[in-house]
Amino acid sequence: MIPSLKEWYSDYGGDEFEIIGVHYPEFNFEREYDNVVKAVADFGIEYPVVMDNNRIIWGGWQQRYWPTTYLLDKQGNIRYRHIGEGGYDKTRAAIEALMAEEYNSN
Repeated sequence: MIPSLKEWYSDYGGDEFEIIGVHYPEFNFEREYDNVVKAVADFGIEYPVVMDNNRIIWGGWQQRYWPTTYLLDKQGNIRYRHIGEGGYDKTRAAIEALMAEEYNSN
């Protein structure tokens, strides 16, 4: 999934589009800040990644599946959700449709 996220960030990143990765650790070593910082650098991730060691974000979203992609509009409403890997073309189309909608409404 990371290659697609990086591509979308490269193609669309800016004032109208942001990616925020939420890291919920599966293993104990993934709870360590320095390990997450290293992994983000090793994978060449440029978008922000937050650590959710205590499952605060996951719990707030009632998140149970990994990975899950959400697209939110400027008002914070969930407009698209994809559970699991794959569906990258469909997600890209949803990004473009939402961005066009948001752009045209300004």
